Amino acid sequence: MARGSHGSQRAWSYVAANASQTVLEQTLGDALRLAGKTWPSKPALIQGALETSKRRKWTFQDIIEQSEQVARALLSLFEPGDHVAIWMANQPEWLLVEFGAALAGLTLVTVNPAFLDEELIFVLKQSKARGIVVQDVFRERNLVSVIERVRSDAPSLETIIPLSSWSDFLRSGAADLLLPNVHPNDVAQIQYTSGTTGIPKGARLTHRNLANNGRIYALTIGAGPDDTWINPMPMFHTAGCGLATLGALQTGGTQVLPPGFDPELVLRLFEEERGTVMLCVPTMLIRMLEHPSIGDRDLSSWRLVTLGGAPVPPELVRRTQSMGIKVAIGFGQTEASPYITHTLPDDSHPEWIMTVGRPMAQTEIKIIDPETGEPAAIQS
Repeated sequence: MARGSHGSQRAWSYVAANASQTVLEQTLGDALRLAGKTWPSKPALIQGALETSKRRKWTFQDIIEQSEQVARALLSLFEPGDHVAIWMANQPEWLLVEFGAALAGLTLVTVNPAFLDEELIFVLKQSKARGIVVQDVFRERNLVSVIERVRSDAPSLETIIPLSSWSDFLRSGAADLLLPNVHPNDVAQIQYTSGTTGIPKGARLTHRNLANNGRIYALTIGAGPDDTWINPMPMFHTAGCGLATLGALQTGGTQVLPPGFDPELVLRLFEEERGTVMLCVPTMLIRMLEHPSIGDRDLSSWRLVTLGGAPVPPELVRRTQSMGIKVAIGFGQTEASPYITHTLPDDSHPEWIMTVGRPMAQTEIKIIDPETGEPAAIQS
């Protein structure tokens, strides 16, 4: 964008949204049902357990049916519009609660399972969560006991659903219960920022924003039905439950969900499940490339890694490329649901390694002067 300034032309830091992709007016439930209609019997989710015999699997149709069951169970306890927290590490039930809450018209409040008491109290109190779905034990810490201990400090909290009662919880929903109408602009999730500029802020993310951002990200990186996503990103973060989960969902990919990041396990999953795509932060990739077992693994299926969340060292990109794996880099923030810019896997820009890419489709970007609110001039 150029504007005159006292008779001269200057470049301003503004980029209008491009319409190379369509913004769909849909909810997370709509996206789920469309995927189920398009790829009903295709594998959608694989539990990334260490032992292959313990890797439970779900087709897209399975995910729909079980998410609807979760939705009915949630509606036996809550009303559409209520806020319900989830406090657990990565596991398939996390994803089922994510879609179940979306279908039930609830707002899911995502909570880091490593939070200490005061951090948990802050989130539960500030979000006005009426209930919480919780993993019983995480890293030898009894999370249910923690909630019982702090619940008096979270006056809105009424219901605790331990993961150990999952079967009973599912049976509590009436099979004939009609699910509510949910609108694209309804708030699907409240996710808390990292608090780098102060106390964490609860970002209210709509169905429309989350669904479109995940789909456009996946299309930007060229993902499709032949891809198997290895997803080590935490599900309480928009990268895990948003970009990877909703990206794979809307392009027909299979998601393999390990319980957390362990470089040896992730490498093993790439080999044994023939993984093709991974979204991660640079430190994860570094630990994988430096792991002693990497030379013994058949990683020929791995075609792409996308990086974000921290500056990406150019030498890391080049080292990964030397293994025949393409690299792309993105930038975002929780409030944007989350991605804003991204490079392309085959970016032709000669210095793309040093950038975070161009604005994603349908993304308008403006850098403003904080004093005037006007677009800032591009510095030459």
